[in-house]
Amino acid sequence: MRVGFLGTGSIAEAVVRGLAPSGHQITVSERNALRAARLAGDFANVSVAGNQGVVEASEVVFLGLMAEQAAEVLGGLRFRDDQRVVSFMAGMPLEDVAALVAPARAEAVMLPYPGIAEGGSPILALGDVGVIEALFAPANTVYRLRDAAELEAYLCAQAVLSPAVQMVGVAAEWLGGGEAFLRHLVGSSLMSGECQPMLDALNTEGGYNQRLRQHMEVAGMREALCEGLDRLAGKG
Repeated sequence: MRVGFLGTGSIAEAVVRGLAPSGHQITVSERNALRAARLAGDFANVSVAGNQGVVEASEVVFLGLMAEQAAEVLGGLRFRDDQRVVSFMAGMPLEDVAALVAPARAEAVMLPYPGIAEGGSPILALGDVGVIEALFAPANTVYRLRDAAELEAYLCAQAVLSPAVQMVGVAAEWLGGGEAFLRHLVGSSLMSGECQPMLDALNTEGGYNQRLRQHMEVAGMREALCEGLDRLAGKG
């Protein structure tokens, strides 16, 4: 496909790095000149253009913009009615995107994560996700969401990633090294199965895992997590 990216932030760069080896012709905007030049230097099938040049070169246009900047950036661009648009902007409803990119079709909201650069990453998607699956599956797993309310709930819940990463980092600091082992341990364990059976298996009476988890639960870990999620969801 001929694929374009308006906005070249860190997530857009990761998406391009994951997509480029598949041979698609990719055009990235020069909004972040350093990232754009780096991508063009790393991949022969990636080129750099101005915003309108990205639109003109592409069948599918990905919007890696900040929601508050979208109207200003997109307002002066001319889209075609044969184009499909996928937005990375969780903060802008798809119908609002559609109004800004008409007559192109705003098909979906896609929320990728940095791991998409290497593959094996989750992707949250809302709308007509066929083009997302065609480009990114099966190398990545696309999680189809039913509606905007479910998207908002997933956005809140996925924020557990940051405290989980911090916990691993703090444990590595305490250990004085071993971060690679801890990342491997946690990542591979979580991918091996569902949480409750894993917790049961790690619940050996008097074992290290049980004792640390119980210490953190007494310290209020569960309550603090649920309170934080409620606040993100506007419930507290």
